[in-house]
Amino acid sequence: MAQFIFTYHGGRKPESPEEGERMMQEWQHWAAGLGPALINPGNPVGITKVLTAEGPSDMPSPHPIMGFSILEAEDMDQALQLLGDCPHFQLGGTLEISEMMEMPS
Repeated sequence: MAQFIFTYHGGRKPESPEEGERMMQEWQHWAAGLGPALINPGNPVGITKVLTAEGPSDMPSPHPIMGFSILEAEDMDQALQLLGDCPHFQLGGTLEISEMMEMPS
């Protein structure tokens, strides 16, 4: 089985604590529904900073991430199918999915 990292991008913040709690419950229900395919639920992340060969950049990241998770699937098509109803879409966000490549020892 291949592993895929998916990152959460964009979307609005919940408009109230109640909406935030509801969204968290929906995300937990969705994540539980993925079962063992969700091998690392990941975490939200803080501010993204861009680092270049010249040092830290003052330019904002063109695609700052809000968090990440790791999924196991047969292939990219199955990963996309499993992620198709992610609650992050309800807030107007997007996901970026990348297959994790094994590095030779």
